[in-house]
Amino acid sequence: MDQANEDLRHIRSIMERSSRFLSLSGLSGVFAGIYALAGAWVARWYLTHLSTETRYEYYDFSLQSLAVHGEGTRHLVDFYTFFILDAGSVLILSLLTGFLLTRRKAAKAGLKVWDPTSKRMLINLGIPLVTGGLFCLIMLWYNNWYLVAPATLIFYGLALINASKYTFNDIRYLGVSEIILGLVAAFFVPYSLWFWALGFGVLHIIYGVVMWARYER
Repeated sequence: MDQANEDLRHIRSIMERSSRFLSLSGLSGVFAGIYALAGAWVARWYLTHLSTETRYEYYDFSLQSLAVHGEGTRHLVDFYTFFILDAGSVLILSLLTGFLLTRRKAAKAGLKVWDPTSKRMLINLGIPLVTGGLFCLIMLWYNNWYLVAPATLIFYGLALINASKYTFNDIRYLGVSEIILGLVAAFFVPYSLWFWALGFGVLHIIYGVVMWARYER
């Protein structure tokens, strides 16, 4: 009887490995959260410096004054450039760190990082992410900057939910949390940067610690 149960567990493990990508590292979530908090701090410093330079108050991060006061267009362009570079740096660092840590975890478990399951996961993750990124760029093109931060949270949450069926189910809960946070942020636009830091920073760190404690410790 014990042997039969052991065989069933072994078969279940093989089936799970063939249908789900289980090499994601929880530590990658922690590092992604740290990078996001650092990016949010840099953005806050930039906006504070900008407010001092132009003698306007931008501490609410709504940038409404930029659109209606002198040299508003130039400052908006400068901010868009900074925003793209800042967010892009956070994304690149997070992806690079995630890949390296995931590859290390897969090597320890004797698994491949690039297989049909990981391909399906990345495709399902990438479609909402790319769509959301393009949508945010379109909003910036039309100077509709005020909903960019909430939109990034919402589309990222949708991407996580879409990819969760090919990896750990825990990611689904993170995705739902990101969507809820993005919707709330859309009602409190002046505090969008804080919500962005909470979603991409704090929630990622909490998720990473939980994943590490549950599956890797």
